[in-house]
Amino acid sequence: MRIHDQHFRTIWPTQNAVSLIDQTRLPFEFVIVSVTTLAEVCHAIRHMQVRGAPLIGAAAAYGVALGIQSSATETALAAVVQQLIATRPTAVNLAWAAHRMQQQLLAVPEAARASAAWLFAQAIADEDVAQNLAIGQHGKALIAAKASVDAQQTINILTHCNAGWLATVDGGTALAPIYAAHDAGLKVHVWVDETRPRNQGASLTAWELAQHGVPHTVIADNAGGHLMQHGQVDMVIVGADRVTREGDVCNKIGTYLKALAAYDQGVPFYAAVPTPTIDWQVARGADIDIEMRDADEVAYISGQAPDGRWQRVRIIPHESTALNPAFDVTPARLVTGIITECGIFAPAQLHTLGQ
Repeated sequence: MRIHDQHFRTIWPTQNAVSLIDQTRLPFEFVIVSVTTLAEVCHAIRHMQVRGAPLIGAAAAYGVALGIQSSATETALAAVVQQLIATRPTAVNLAWAAHRMQQQLLAVPEAARASAAWLFAQAIADEDVAQNLAIGQHGKALIAAKASVDAQQTINILTHCNAGWLATVDGGTALAPIYAAHDAGLKVHVWVDETRPRNQGASLTAWELAQHGVPHTVIADNAGGHLMQHGQVDMVIVGADRVTREGDVCNKIGTYLKALAAYDQGVPFYAAVPTPTIDWQVARGADIDIEMRDADEVAYISGQAPDGRWQRVRIIPHESTALNPAFDVTPARLVTGIITECGIFAPAQLHTLGQ
């Protein structure tokens, strides 16, 4: 994607290091940081400098490359993989990428692993970009079909959290169809959930849509159902951190409530995911390990003060406690379709991809 007329990926290798966009500084600062150690990659994933299932998969791949530079023995490689997997439990791409790196590197002579790791990590990153571009084209067809009824109609799409290019290496998942439709001249408008508690919608989705010139409006998380009741949402497209083989969708907390509202109002609800996000080993969403994050993410909110300074303020009483599950599961019965790089599948058909 382009930022201030310059093309960027979210993560890329440099000389014995990895550069990444620090997403905790957006939308008010665009900062690129360089990580040079496995510990720094783990910190970046855990503290959400990089986030989004496809992106943390790519970050894990580069983390393996950094982690085995001093020792590439089988034991050292296994330790690096386990350290990365422990950073965040819910997004399946992370473990998928780390294990893929491990398997590929074990097939290489130990002396060649350190250099081969960079090539393997780059392949995972490039593969993600290609998958996301394909997702965009498949999803664009849904938007085009809706627009064909009235060429002058603006298609209103609601999304939750950030599943744009910032959540991937490039291209995005849920936003990929929107970018493709916008670039093709279709009239689209995006309702952007603020997505408490970390506000990835308000701070990240809105920022990247603005950079791309896509019309959008930020709404409170609780406004989506009201908009659907009044015919102001044509479809919902979200990303996912994990999809089960039966089509249950695990995504940012609050997605389930949007799916319920969409189902009640007859609004199509889609999840856009590359196939590495599908966990073929898990059938039901109830079996997914849901990450519990620091309660301070609920108790405090951060933003830009009138003088331009970044401020963090407490919004709940000091006597109160908070609970912070990071994800919820939308059951397959509420999902209209899964948009993948291979096409669009009803949840009941998803298993055909894994055969």
